[in-house]
Amino acid sequence: MMMNSTYLPLWWEAAGLTLAIYSLGLAFYRLFLHPLARFPGPKLAAITRWYEAYYDLILDGQYTFKIAELHKTYGPIIRISPHELHVIDPAFYEKLYCQEGRWDKYQWACNGFLAEGATICTSVHELHQARRAPLNHFFSKAKVAARQEIIIRHVEKLCNRIEGFVGGTVNLGAACSALIHDAHCEFVINRVNGSLDKEDFNSALAGMCLNVGFLWRVGKHFHKISLALKRIPLDFVAKLSNEDVRIFFDFLQGVDRDTEALLKSATSPSAKQDAGPRTVVHEIAESNLDPSDKELSRLLNEVQTVVAAGLETVSSVMRVTFYHVFSNPEILRRLREELKTVGTDTSPGGNMLELKQLERLPYMTAIIMEALRLSPGIATRMGRMLHDKDLVYDKWCIPAGTPVGMTTILMHTDETLYPDPFTFNPDRWMDLEKRKTAGKTFAPFSRGSRMCVGFHLAWADLYISLAALATRFDFEFQNTQSSDFKVLRDDFVVGTKCGSTLTCHVSLHET
Repeated sequence: MMMNSTYLPLWWEAAGLTLAIYSLGLAFYRLFLHPLARFPGPKLAAITRWYEAYYDLILDGQYTFKIAELHKTYGPIIRISPHELHVIDPAFYEKLYCQEGRWDKYQWACNGFLAEGATICTSVHELHQARRAPLNHFFSKAKVAARQEIIIRHVEKLCNRIEGFVGGTVNLGAACSALIHDAHCEFVINRVNGSLDKEDFNSALAGMCLNVGFLWRVGKHFHKISLALKRIPLDFVAKLSNEDVRIFFDFLQGVDRDTEALLKSATSPSAKQDAGPRTVVHEIAESNLDPSDKELSRLLNEVQTVVAAGLETVSSVMRVTFYHVFSNPEILRRLREELKTVGTDTSPGGNMLELKQLERLPYMTAIIMEALRLSPGIATRMGRMLHDKDLVYDKWCIPAGTPVGMTTILMHTDETLYPDPFTFNPDRWMDLEKRKTAGKTFAPFSRGSRMCVGFHLAWADLYISLAALATRFDFEFQNTQSSDFKVLRDDFVVGTKCGSTLTCHVSLHET
């Protein structure tokens, strides 16, 4: 028996009315009955995440800056979504991002990575700590120092490539990316990446690494859709994409192939006799993790995120460092004078200083700290959740299990902490007592139990590359100014106007 078509409008009307009642009821609950209802903030943000999605997706990563505006209106603690709070008070940072306690990560924020099982995407504190243990060992300060030859060799290769551009122009931004791509791929999985060998320094890969920020934002708001799209074979996606996208997917596929081969090697009967270079895959395979955490499916996501985590984060700091150092004659002069005190060999092919020598140089350290202040590892907030007890901020009692976040880039550009915050001024860090005090609110790699695992490697990259380029070259930048490095978008990493492009005229430094 067929349903009379006259009944259809009634069915749709009933469905529409039900949806309207549900939406109004949900809005009423979130505004007046929800545990966060008493916290200040825009009503629309309290009702729906579409408020954040508008700034993330339609306005291209602007919610970080909208949050900063909201704090000016509503105060130091605000409700920024139906479920999440944000604090902008620097005095609270050490309390929120600390080593003590059981701090879960906000799973919704992790969803954007589409890397289930990876340490960076692990929400539960205990599981995160277990998965992170082999990474801590692999990226320890001692391990990085013992393998600094990898960085030195790639920096030397970079210098040789730049010498070929003397008298002309080079995209130093792409060259920085190529250096980090090659050095980190070798350090982490012994992969020969070859970006420094490319005529254009594999600039397409650098550009694509910066453009994944939009995909991360989509992944947060539409996680299931993004997961479904991720299941499409990379080969199929590559065939339908342009050349830049194909280069990016070729890189990911290469990392996956190497990971699979390394896992087979690390778990083979002859693994202990294998004299090959140590990789992060070996570290995980030989760790005390559960067997399920050593399976290939998890390791593929783990290695991809570990390799990718340092690529454009460190490259962007390098660009900021090189631009400001070589654009300011006084900073460059002082740096070169300091390097002379430890006997830098500036001749082509000369022996570069070891890391331990560079770490003792106060002005060089101040330069890198100032670059890290302006270009920290990420531009977004990182929510933390304390499940076993309420969290107290000032007069506010934050219910247990509530995601609370702070944003490093907002703290690093707070003019009460750093006068004239967008000026590159290494002298901020030359007073050791002030440096120690400011260290409580200086967090380019975050803080606490979830601090960036590769920060020792990043510092080594910056020390060795800056020493080498400062003593060998002079750069004159074209069509670039300091405002081009100011954060414009929350791409998870710092999104800037210049991106990976930093064009300059090259000449040899005459001592």
